[in-house]
Formats: sequence, C-alpha cells, structure tokens
Amino acid sequence: MTDQEKLADFLSSEKKMASNYDNFASECVNITLRDQFIKLLAQGHDAQTQLFQTAHARGWYNPEQAPESKISQAYQKYTNQQPK
Repeated sequence: MTDQEKLADFLSSEKKMASNYDNFASECVNITLRDQFIKLLAQGHDAQTQLFQTAHARGWYNPEQAPESKISQAYQKYTNQQPK
C-alpha cells in the first residue's frame, strides 16, 4: 500500500468515525457521555484537517473549486430557506 493510499484510507476512516460520533452524541441520553462524544468529534475534525492538508500539500487531494456563480446560487438557495 502506498503512502497516498494509506493517507486516503486514514482520511476516509476519520470521516466515518466523525459521522458516527455525531450520531451517537445526538442520540445520547447521558449528558456526560454525550459531551465525550462531542470531544471525540472535535478531535476527529482536527485529525481530518491535518490529513487533508497533508494530502493537499502533496498533490494527492485536490478538490475542484466551485465557480463563483455556483457559490452565489447555493448561498441564495439556503439563505431563502432560513426561518424568518
């Protein structure tokens, strides 16, 4: 397995764990346990950021930049859906 494949696997795993922690926290009755899941979620996001930045710096992860017009469209769409 190459370094690029390992990094992609690590990033994918962190994304899945963050999704699980988010679900667990939102459905947790015990507040202390919920707070621990939220801490784990924050740590997972930090790890994802570091992995992404490493992959991006090496040219292994290059998300496509959206055109300004699509960003404006999305902004308008979701701004109009906010409760008033």
